[in-house]
Amino acid sequence: MFEGIYPPIPTPFDDAQAVSLDRLAANIEKWNATGLAGYVVMGSNGEAPHIAPQEAAQLVATVRKSALPDMKVIAGSGQLSTHATVDATKRAADAGADAVLVITPHYYKNAMSADALKQHFFTVADAASVPVLIYNVPANTAFNMPVAIVSELAAHDNILGIKDSAGNIDQLAEWVRLTQGQRFEVLSGNFSALLPAMTLGIKGAIIAVANVAAQECVSMFEAARAAQWESASEIHMRLLPIARALTSGYGVPGLKAALDLLGYFGGEPRKPLLSVSGSVQKEIENILRETGLLQS
Repeated sequence: MFEGIYPPIPTPFDDAQAVSLDRLAANIEKWNATGLAGYVVMGSNGEAPHIAPQEAAQLVATVRKSALPDMKVIAGSGQLSTHATVDATKRAADAGADAVLVITPHYYKNAMSADALKQHFFTVADAASVPVLIYNVPANTAFNMPVAIVSELAAHDNILGIKDSAGNIDQLAEWVRLTQGQRFEVLSGNFSALLPAMTLGIKGAIIAVANVAAQECVSMFEAARAAQWESASEIHMRLLPIARALTSGYGVPGLKAALDLLGYFGGEPRKPLLSVSGSVQKEIENILRETGLLQS
């Protein structure tokens, strides 16, 4: 169901730090021509923790309206409580999301026992009218989803996958192994892990670099799927520097700076995040040129 490349798209803001829906729609129109499978709105790169509930519904509706009809729209709906996650999931589905991405509850991470996690995700999935994807992102939550629990969650009819941003190949392999034969997909949220993970049977990815190199990421994915490993490896190696710069390097502010350089609208992040400095922007520009993404 989630085969292909999905960018976790940034949320554009205007000079007053309000959500800019027209700029979002303009970005989507450009991305539509690149072969992407769909979009993830309000993921980590969408500054989900900085988005108010009423803004979230507007963002999802705008992406759904702007995306091509056959593209999937996945909306981040995970909150710190089960109750709030159920509400956010309903709003996302009502606004047009095809699926939701639910981050692992983590504020009281020491209390996140197997029973607590299973009750949380099962309750959300029972109440959701669209499929649920688990979102494992230890870099932001300081909590890594236990492998064994994922296999139990995969048995639920409405929990259909996981986005893993940890980048641990062993963990990805184990999730694929434990969920074989189930209607459940493991998606890589880490670019560095994507190509090796495809040898394990992973068929989709949600990766930040797809925002600035959509066609290249799609080409790499299709080459790997056709077992054209030399071609896929060439693209993978070429994109590694910019992928690292936009994730572990400069994060959301760096991604937005890169989009501005490439003719999309990135703009400023929502405070307390700050825009990158001029020197960092120049470094990102140089990386974009070295990878062939920026020609002029």
